[in-house]
This record gives sequence, C-alpha cells and structure tokens, in this order.
Amino acid sequence: MLPADMVGDVSATRAANLEASNEALTTFMKRVDTVLSDLESSAGNPTKVGAQTIKMTSLSSGKESDFPEAHALYSQYERVHKELTSLSKSLHLQIEAIGIAVQGAHRGFDNLEEEQRQRFWAIQSQIQQTQDARYDKQRTGTGTGLKA
Repeated sequence: MLPADMVGDVSATRAANLEASNEALTTFMKRVDTVLSDLESSAGNPTKVGAQTIKMTSLSSGKESDFPEAHALYSQYERVHKELTSLSKSLHLQIEAIGIAVQGAHRGFDNLEEEQRQRFWAIQSQIQQTQDARYDKQRTGTGTGLKA
C-alpha cells in the first residue's frame, strides 16, 4: 500500500509544513503592498511607461523615402515601447493579484470582501486574455517576435 502523501491525501507532517503562520503572511502581504506602491510611484508605472513616447518627426520629416533608416528605427522603437507598456501593465496586475491572494490565504478567500474577490478574478481574466492574444500573434506570425 502507498503512503497517504503519495495518493493524494496530505500527511500531518506535510500539512504542517504548508501552513503559513499569521506573522509570515502579514509580513509577506506588507512586502507585496510595498512593491506595488513602489511600482506605482516609479517610472515603471504602466501609465508613465505608456506616456514616454517620441514622434516620428523627431527623427525625420515623417516620410519614409526621406530617411528610411530613421523610419525603421522609429518602427522598432514603437514595437519595443508597446511591448514594455504591456509588460509593465502585466507586472502591475500580477503584483496586485498576489496581494489579494495573500490576503485570501491569510483570512480565507471566502472571507475577503466581494469587491476584492471580483477584482482578483477580473485580473486573472485580463492576464489570460493578454497571454492568449500574445500566443495567437506568435502562432499566426503577426507578433513582434518577442517571446512571452
């Protein structure tokens, strides 16, 4: 016969190892909140990243035929900027979701406010949609060439 922890049941030892102390969860929750706060006030904030743009006319007259290299440089800049903005948004969302998940682990997910539970699932849905769109672009060859 197989031991309980090999057939899906959790042994008492394993369960004790998985339990997180109230103090550990509180400390982790504070660290996640600090990281999210730091991100929101930094240049990595999704809004700030999205606002950091240049115009094609900064590099040339705007006509590709005048200076094709400048047009190619601008196209690459736009591609990278779009990807960085997307990554910044994804990071922000994932840190927010971790914060909610830690609170759920601490108090029990059913004990969270309904608004927090809905926000958690909305974030998960948004992240999944972003990943699906990125996968579809890569699969069809219309993506940026960057891996997710």
